[in-house]
Order: sequence, then structure tokens, then C-alpha cells
Amino acid sequence: MTDMKKFEGTRILITGATGLIGRTLIKKIFDWNTQAAQPITAVAMVRSEQKAQSVLGEYIGQGLEITVGDVRSVKPQNIGADYIIHAASQTSSKAFIEMPVETVMTTVEGTVNMLEFARMNDVKGFAYLSSMEVYGTPSTDEKIDEKHSTNLDPMSVRTCYPESKRLCESLCASYASEYGVPAMVVRLTQTFGPGVEYNDGRVFAEFARCAIEGRNIVLNTKGETKRNYLYTEDAADAIFTVLANGKPGEAYNAANEATYCSIYEMACLVAKECAEGAIEVEIRERADAAKLGYAPTLHMNLDTSKLRSLGWQPQVELVEMYRRMIAEM
Repeated sequence: MTDMKKFEGTRILITGATGLIGRTLIKKIFDWNTQAAQPITAVAMVRSEQKAQSVLGEYIGQGLEITVGDVRSVKPQNIGADYIIHAASQTSSKAFIEMPVETVMTTVEGTVNMLEFARMNDVKGFAYLSSMEVYGTPSTDEKIDEKHSTNLDPMSVRTCYPESKRLCESLCASYASEYGVPAMVVRLTQTFGPGVEYNDGRVFAEFARCAIEGRNIVLNTKGETKRNYLYTEDAADAIFTVLANGKPGEAYNAANEATYCSIYEMACLVAKECAEGAIEVEIRERADAAKLGYAPTLHMNLDTSKLRSLGWQPQVELVEMYRRMIAEM
């Protein structure tokens, strides 16, 4: 567990606060507050007050403040914050295909707005949550550190998501250089755990539903893509570690390197360990898989030594990630 003493008595603004990672960050703050000499105040920026009441209600009145607005247009000058974690982002692969313009504009305009707020208010730290997808589609199992190049095709519609993330990373570096904003980037791998909504469209959630419902896992591809995964609480620890100890203008990979496997291997793991072998894995390749928003086949083997040098270590392995997620779905 990350030492949060540095943040005691401060105000931390979290955008996208009703999302999976945003909720986990707020939970971590309030878990820490049970032992803190001075409590940390969390300020949750949300689009829907109703959803905030639904997913964050237990913290409202306990030190959590809610501010309603769109990150692209909200005027946050009067909120007051010592730190900012910018977690608001489109996460639906289907939306990347169906609403690419909105995906780009929400990402870029929202980040500019938050960086401007950070500049005007002289914040102590700004963490931008980016994605492993900025590296494109690596084709070997080589370790990928923060200096690794990319092979993204800007003319592919789905590239709207990683290219907008890359631009926002550049904005963070630019604001750090030109204006002295202490902006840092956390490049997260695919992250999950308790709190994933039952109807979440991502592949890890579908595998969990199959285990719960006793349905065979059906893959629409051969499942050859390989990547690391990360437990939500480990991700929160990573973000706070960077916010406390990271260097402005730098990026940090966040993943559990021990979880590196193919989608097919992960499906087999879930079928065996979470459904006790009662279900099987079927492959039914679809010619229109790309239209569903699937990323091309890739091997994303992230090197996290830079983040670990700050004192961070992941704690939860892949099977336990699934068990904890399934228990809460």
C-alpha cells in the first residue's frame, strides 16, 4: 500500500470519478483517512450527480465533495485543489469506431482544460492517465519501456483513441516545460477488479460473465493478442506513487508483468480456475472483428522498472484479480 502521508491535509481533484479507476482512487483515499492525522479531501468531478450518488454515496458527507460538469467545458477555477488526477476518458472500443471525433475531442479538450486549471492554481502534482495503446501494435515479446517507438496508423479510425492519448501526453510534457506544471503520465495496461459493471463490454468482463453463468467462452478471434493486466487497487497505488514521487514531464508504465499472457491463455485460465472446468473455450473467428472495435493482434509486454524504481510493486495476480471481480459482480 502506497504511503499517502504526503497527501494528508490536501485536496485531490479526480476527474472521471465514477469510473472504475476513479472510484478505486477515492476508496483508497478514504481507507487512508481512517488512520490519517489530517484527512485528505477528495473532490470528484462527474458528469452525472445521480451516478455519483449511486457509486460514491457512502463517501458523500464524509469528506468527499462532488462537482458536476464536463471536463471539456467546466470552469474549475474555484474548486481549489492541491493535486489533480485526470482519469476521465472514453473506454469503449465500440465507441472508438462509432464516435471517433467525440473520442478525440473529449480527450484533448478535457486535458487542455485540466492542464490550464493546474497552471492557474499552481498545483503540487498532476497525473494524467494514459494507455499502453500509445505503443501501437508490437509484434514480438520484447520488453517495452517508456522510450519504445510506436507503429500507429493515423488513418485507421480506431487509432483516434491512442493518438489522442499521445497528443495529451505531449501536452503534459509541454505544460511541464513551458509553464512548470508538475504533469506526469501513467500508461496503464488493461485494469480490472471489483466494481466492474456486469454489462461491461470489455473482454475480461465477458470472460467473468461466462464463468458466472456457466457459458462457454467464445472468442471472435484466435485470441493471439498478448498483454499484461493490472488489479484496480494496484493501479491506484501506481497512480499515487507517481503523483508523490514521479518526475514532471515523464511517463511511467503501470502493469503487473507476471500477468503477461494471450487472450486465449487468459480465457483458458478463467475456464479452469474460476468455473472449475465446467465451461470450455471456443474459437469462432469473425470476418468483421475489426468493426467491433478490436485492436489489431499485438504483443504488449510492458517494462515497469521505471515505476518500480519509485517504490511501487503490484500485489495481486491474474487469477485472484478474477476471483475478486467475480465475487462483486
